[in-house]
Amino acid sequence: MTRTPFLAIALMAGAAAAAAQTQILPPPQNVLQLSASATAEVAQDLLAITLSVQREGSDAAAVQSQLKQTLDAALAEARKAARPGQVEVRTGSFGIYPRYAPKGGVNGWQGRADLVLEGRDMAAISQLAGRLSGMVVSNVAYGLARETRERVEGDVAAQAIGRFKARADTYAKQFGFGGYAIREVNVGQADAAFQQGLPRVRAMSASLASDEAVPVEAGKANVTVTVNGSVQMSTR
Repeated sequence: MTRTPFLAIALMAGAAAAAAQTQILPPPQNVLQLSASATAEVAQDLLAITLSVQREGSDAAAVQSQLKQTLDAALAEARKAARPGQVEVRTGSFGIYPRYAPKGGVNGWQGRADLVLEGRDMAAISQLAGRLSGMVVSNVAYGLARETRERVEGDVAAQAIGRFKARADTYAKQFGFGGYAIREVNVGQADAAFQQGLPRVRAMSASLASDEAVPVEAGKANVTVTVNGSVQMSTR
């Protein structure tokens, strides 16, 4: 019966002490928010070509079987040319969907299967894409290999950090302070893994002769690193 009042008093005392301690802490002063970035333009060295096959019919199982046969044959042929990092082969989406009549109701089925060729040997990939029978090119994309991106990001990050520090020093002096100390900082990278190319490649692929390479030409990509954070300006 006598413990409850003492417990309540202890809790109130603890809360009061915590509140007092919080009030004692001064609000941040002379804090400057900064942001700086650097960008490098790099030649794209990674190619991804998506090949697709589409089928339709009145029976879903038959449509699926036709897709599978075409995909299996193309996959077996593509695997012969596969080389780690240079020519990678993988399957993409595979789906069967109902086809609806204008007045409603299902009147058939349609499906699509994708095969993706990806790697750094653009010439070999374009040649392989041109000779895989039964499939057409549905998408072409370019990007940077991981090794290239990481190497470039290191150099660009150093430039962005240098700019951040230079701005902090300049602004601190312009505000009448002698220097600064970093409070917090965040470093972020921003670059597109792949960029689309040849937007009308489906129409082009229909006119390609057998064994004719898919026309590809990589461009350049931007690798950007941004540094943002806050610094404490000081009189030193």
